[in-house]
Amino acid sequence: MVDANILPSPHVRQQLRVAAGLTQAEVADAIGVQRVAVARWEAGLTRPHRTNRLKYAHFLRRLAEKYPAAVQEVSDEG
Repeated sequence: MVDANILPSPHVRQQLRVAAGLTQAEVADAIGVQRVAVARWEAGLTRPHRTNRLKYAHFLRRLAEKYPAAVQEVSDEG
């Protein structure tokens, strides 16, 4: 089970999306939000509300499992 209160950093969120070759609009469609919401989440300007946070956390976890190098690259940089 994914803890909906824990999301990767905004930079990692973006790196995972880019590694998967997805646009912000595609992520938004998958979660059921507007593209601008994903843009704000990736910029660290806002956080998703509970229901969307849970969906987003699940989505990001699947991307991290599929593209572990994206997460590794970020941790190597920091």
